[in-house]
Amino acid sequence: MRIGVISDTHIPEKAANIPQKILDEFKRVDMVLCAGDLVDLSVLEKLKKVCPDVRAVWGNMDYAEVKKSLPEKQIFSIGKYKIGLTHGCGAPATLIDFLTNVFKNEAVDLIVFGHSHAPVNEKKGKILFFNPGSPTDKIFAPYNSFGIIEIGDLIEARIIRI
Repeated sequence: MRIGVISDTHIPEKAANIPQKILDEFKRVDMVLCAGDLVDLSVLEKLKKVCPDVRAVWGNMDYAEVKKSLPEKQIFSIGKYKIGLTHGCGAPATLIDFLTNVFKNEAVDLIVFGHSHAPVNEKKGKILFFNPGSPTDKIFAPYNSFGIIEIGDLIEARIIRI
C-alpha cells in the first residue's frame, strides 16, 4: 500500500492551494493521511478529488468547523502494522516524548504527526515517527515537504522536498 502524507498546509493563510506537485503525486497513492493544521475544510475536499481514501485529524491551528469534523487522533491497521495519526502539540524538542505518551497503550508501529513543520523520519525503539513537514511554511524547516509511506512486508517512508 502506498500512502501520501501531508500536514500543516495552513490554507488559506500560508498558501492559496496545495502545491500541484503533491496533488499529482497523490493521484498515485492508495490513501492519504493528513496530520492536522489544514485550517480550512477545503483542503480535505481537494485531497479527496485525487484520492478518495483520506484520513485526517485536527491540529491546534484548525478552524472550529475542522475541529468539529475531525478527530484529534486515529488508530488503524494496514496489514500487520498498527498506525497512529495525530497532530501533536508543544515544543518541537519534546514532541516525540509527547507522541510516545499519547499512543503508549496502543502498541503502534508507526506514528504520523505534524505540528513542528519540520520533517521527521526516525525510528525510536520499535516505533517509526514520521512527520512530512509542511508544504507551505518553512518557519522551522529548511524546505517545504510532504511524505510517502509504502507498507508491505516492511514500512518504508520518505520525505519529499518540494
